Amino acid sequence: MIALAHSHQIYRKQCLLVNESTTLRRHAEANFAGKYRQWAKEHSFKSMLPGDVKAHKEKAEQAQRTINSHLTECKLSERVIPYSDKLFKQASIEWLVATDQPIQALEHPKFQEMIYVASRATNSVKIPSCKATCAEII
Repeated sequence: MIALAHSHQIYRKQCLLVNESTTLRRHAEANFAGKYRQWAKEHSFKSMLPGDVKAHKEKAEQAQRTINSHLTECKLSERVIPYSDKLFKQASIEWLVATDQPIQALEHPKFQEMIYVASRATNSVKIPSCKATCAEII
């Protein structure tokens, strides 16, 4: 408690000590902004004054908006992975294992015919669903 004397009257002013960083930063910005920024610059320290933090955030958000404006969403169907023998071999082996096929399935004439037909597709191959396949067989 601090007592102040003024014209024979005593005023009592209560002081509170606060250790919150935001309060200290607001105080530093209000009273010592120039000195603090100079010290921060000399010591390669990022200024944590509330106004500077807000400016950093706004600058980062503006940069993100600029980046986002240049991005376009790539649909899965638009992304075509170029053919390679290595990629086909890998896909074949994964199919054999995942579907529990015999290794000789890759040598079956009907499997090879199916691959040959699919290889002539210009854009993509539409694989029929189970229902469509069942209906076609019946």
